[in-house]
Amino acid sequence: MKESDKDGVTVVGAGITIHEALLAHEMLKKDGINVRVIDMYSVKPIDCATLEKAVEETGVIVVVEDHYPEGGIADAVRSCLSGLKTAVYSLAVSKKPRSGTPEELLNYEEISSSAIVKKVKEVLS
Repeated sequence: MKESDKDGVTVVGAGITIHEALLAHEMLKKDGINVRVIDMYSVKPIDCATLEKAVEETGVIVVVEDHYPEGGIADAVRSCLSGLKTAVYSLAVSKKPRSGTPEELLNYEEISSSAIVKKVKEVLS
């Protein structure tokens, strides 16, 4: 969804997290940080060619998903890239469920645009 030849990290999301990734892209751009954003709308079949290209060009992948990590998008990405040496970081649901607005829950689970910005900056430092 977003790509340049200056991208330092690839952010992969799906559903609501792709919207958060796009917001993070704009926030990071203001800080002079370019990130690639991939919408992983399907894990079966997963687009390994696009992921492999992203790894070759950015070296790092941050996966953001709105469910528990086990058996999720990050696992599918890691499986797809198992032959390559690359870091795959995962932002996923990890706490006990609770009620709240979508924004409150994204922040609570640390899968919001600001959490993505924080992780990207951490990975790049």
